[in-house]
Amino acid sequence: MKLDLSPDSLPVYEALASPVRLHVLRLLAERPMNVKELAASTGLSSAIMTMHVRKLSEAGLIATQMMPGKSGLQKMCSLGVSAAEIRLLGNALPPRQSHRVEIPVGHYSDFYIEPTCGLATTDKIIGTFDDPRYFWEPERIDAAVLWFNKGFIEYKAPNYLLSSQQPTELVLTMEIASEAPGTNNNYPSDITFRFNGVTLGTWTSPGDYGDKRGKFTPDWWPSQTNQYGLLKRLRITGEGTFMDGLRLSDVTLEDIDIRRRQWTFGLSVEDDSLHIGGLTLFGKGFGNYNEHLILELFYTETIFAKA
Repeated sequence: MKLDLSPDSLPVYEALASPVRLHVLRLLAERPMNVKELAASTGLSSAIMTMHVRKLSEAGLIATQMMPGKSGLQKMCSLGVSAAEIRLLGNALPPRQSHRVEIPVGHYSDFYIEPTCGLATTDKIIGTFDDPRYFWEPERIDAAVLWFNKGFIEYKAPNYLLSSQQPTELVLTMEIASEAPGTNNNYPSDITFRFNGVTLGTWTSPGDYGDKRGKFTPDWWPSQTNQYGLLKRLRITGEGTFMDGLRLSDVTLEDIDIRRRQWTFGLSVEDDSLHIGGLTLFGKGFGNYNEHLILELFYTETIFAKA
């Protein structure tokens, strides 16, 4: 993490200006812990510790993830960065720049899936439930949610990176969940991610959420079906691949041929997965976040001096 004297770095400085939060960082440097464990280690209530965790998470210092526990879901916390550098002298750091591509859920380029499955626009179901043929229905480009039990779905995106631009980080953002018969908040599923044919890693989705309606889920959508997912950020850097700050694999930007003019991104539930619990992908008009699938490549601009 690189910091400077601009207002953009204030959230980090504010998060560090607390003995409690510094102690939390020392604890998480040893191992990931849930909120209850952190509260017990600091002698605070879980409610107060949740406030401290939120402050550290908003500053990007820690990462949080909902995971199955002995008595339901628990919020696991881990370090989001391993080091921080403060730049006090010299020219200001260049502004953070990026190329951003938003891909609607229905704009996939290839798939192979097995039921249960289906897809829908914000107005209606496309075709019928559990018939993969409708995934090639022309109307599928308007889909705002899709789900399947097993198989893969693949998207393509243009790469606008110029030769003078040096990539530093690729962030893929999506709202995602498992796919249970009906819904089940405790229904783990191993979801594997690939980029340009390279396996990035596998993340276990905790469940298929139906305990309440999604904030943007249309009123006509049946209450007994998928309502919302978790907003996940998959980051590929020069150091490895991370899911919400937790290391997923050692795959780096160099490994995925980031300068390829066209990217391919795939999500799958494999035949040999430990938890075959399906996949649900939410887009704009469904779920809790009202966003398409987003690919954003961050870069620095190389300035060549005149001879």
